[in-house]
Amino acid sequence: MNEKNYEYLTEQLKRTGFGDTLNDDLRRNMEKQNAEFTLNLGKEYGTDKVSATLYFKKSPESDMFFFNKYDLQLKKENNDNAIKQTFYPNKNITLKEGYNLLDGRAVNKMLTSKQDEKYTAWLQLDFKNQSQKGNYEMKQYHKNYGFDLEKTLSKYPIKELENEKFKESLIKSLERGNLQSATFTVNGAEQKIFITANPAFKALSAYDENRQKLSLSNLLQKNEQQQQIKPENKESHTQEQDVKKKNSIKNDELDSAPKNRKKIKITH
Repeated sequence: MNEKNYEYLTEQLKRTGFGDTLNDDLRRNMEKQNAEFTLNLGKEYGTDKVSATLYFKKSPESDMFFFNKYDLQLKKENNDNAIKQTFYPNKNITLKEGYNLLDGRAVNKMLTSKQDEKYTAWLQLDFKNQSQKGNYEMKQYHKNYGFDLEKTLSKYPIKELENEKFKESLIKSLERGNLQSATFTVNGAEQKIFITANPAFKALSAYDENRQKLSLSNLLQKNEQQQQIKPENKESHTQEQDVKKKNSIKNDELDSAPKNRKKIKITH
């Protein structure tokens, strides 16, 4: 068996999000020197069950094996219909990102054009269209499409945005397609809301703790109303201070010691 080839494949599995769980099975199958073989892995994300089948093939000219593709199947709770997609390692879609795509979310990836130029784009499966091989078509939303995740996040009163480290972590998680919890400040109170990037509509999608969809436009409207109230309170406070100052001047108490000052009751 080619040890360097084995080490390369284990590193490739790790980069693709499969960890080292399959390493022993990989070694046993490589030692058999069969022309091709598959490995299987099951994983759960909450109540969602994911099963992966990984395909390996031996080169006809050498003892080198190649990890060609993996099929990913998602079965959701209380739903008998599983959905399936084939992913290719050279596209750098990890296991978790594959799950996120199958669950309908978008993933931001660095891609390479036919002219060998690097570019970033949001990827999202089109469940209405399938190729002849049964794969769902992959939509791409490029930078020119106009979706700016950081700018979109800044529209909302999200506490994590106040800290650069937390902000960076939030953005990276959303770019991987995760349904990520964030702390929103609504009417002065903190509220945990799950959000995900929605590049197709140049927006965010939001859900409560029970995964019920929320309207972020209503949330934004509440926050704007709250921000409008604050200046009025500030103005009222300033007016109260002016009244106190005028009354203090009127009573010739500006130069008196604090303990000798008369308390002035102001009525409105």
